[in-house]
Order: sequence, then C-alpha cells, then structure tokens
Amino acid sequence: MLAISDLHVAYGQSEVLHGLNVAVAPNEIVAIMGRNGMGKTTLMKSLMGIVPTKSGSVSMDGSELSALPSYERVAKGLAYVPQGRMIFSTMTVKENIETGLVVSGGSEVPEDIYELFPVLLEMKGRRGGNLSGGQQQQLAIARALATKPKVLLLDEPTEGIQPSIIKDMARTLKRIRDERGLSIVVSEQVLSFALDIADRVLVIENGEIVRDDPRDSVDAAQVSKYLSV
Repeated sequence: MLAISDLHVAYGQSEVLHGLNVAVAPNEIVAIMGRNGMGKTTLMKSLMGIVPTKSGSVSMDGSELSALPSYERVAKGLAYVPQGRMIFSTMTVKENIETGLVVSGGSEVPEDIYELFPVLLEMKGRRGGNLSGGQQQQLAIARALATKPKVLLLDEPTEGIQPSIIKDMARTLKRIRDERGLSIVVSEQVLSFALDIADRVLVIENGEIVRDDPRDSVDAAQVSKYLSV
C-alpha cells in the first residue's frame, strides 16, 4: 500500500534520512519508534511533500508520489495528522472536520466519523481551541479521515495526552483500520502504545531503520534502549 525505497532527505547540506526502505501492507499498522531528532518527523513530512526528497521513491497503491505537491498526495489518499495536531483553534469542531471534506467533495460530516468520536458530536459547535489535548487529537484524526484516506500518517499522537486517553486512542485506531481497511503509519516514543496498536515496530536511529520486527517478536528491552536518552 505504501512503499518507501532508498529515501534520502536533507535540510540544505545536512542529510537527515539516509536511504530508508519501508513497505507497509494494506490494513497494516506500522509504528516507527525513536528518540527526538532521529528523523521520525522528517520522514512524515517528506512522505507528505512538506519537506522535499533528495532522492528515492515514495509510492502508494502503485502510484509514485515523489514529484507531487502535498494537496495532490492527499487527493490520492494520503492523510497526515501532524505533531502538535495543528487544528484550527478559532473554528468550530464541525468546521474543522469540514476542511477535510474539500478533498472528497462532501459537504456534510459523515455520521460514521461522529460514531468513532462521540465527544466531537457533543462538542461540534465548540471552538477547536477550547478542547482538551486528547479531544484535539481526536479532532485532528477525524479531519484526516474526512479526506477518505488509504494511508493515515500520525506523528507522535500520544504527545501531551493522559494515559487513559492513550488507551482509548489505541482502541479507536484499531477500529478505524478494521472498519475502513486502511493502513496506518504512526511515529511514536511511547512503547506501550506502539505495542498496543502495531502489527510491526520499526526503530529509526540517526536517519536509518535499525530494527524492523513483527509485533510478536519485539524485544521491548532492546527497543527501550533506543528510546532512552
């Protein structure tokens, strides 16, 4: 569903990602783990076309994305929930989700989005900036789902969110995958969350993938070493 091959990304002269190779199967949830500064956010931004690729290929469902601007990648089915959520704080919950409908050509927020996130239905007239961190994260995911993606990218979704909400989010993401049949790539530092949701866990260290293990054979102690400062 998503194929990243020999991806090199640089800021100016400084190369950050050194030839990454990652394949994500249909309906698969892949967690990419690593400390801050190891390249997780750069990878997400390069997949979305926010940061230009130096060389290599990114394809989704067989079509090459590398040369496309961000909005065309969204139209092809790639959705992105950035670190820090980036919702529109002065717009209502409903208006925030409607910004995602522009791509799919809809005008009404689909009922199934509110079924996934009942709190957003209750608060649909409230401004986004008045929501808690966990509610804003749900809103950002709902907005991304409104674009009807094939692949959902989530950058550090648990950041600044209390543990009880993290558990709920894990359940919801698995439900989204099961009901909508999409692939999910999540960058994360919380190992328990990654093990909760992922089919595969990758570790990125200094811009290279150093581990790629199916969920059942993840050595939590080994992965934790890469996450500790």
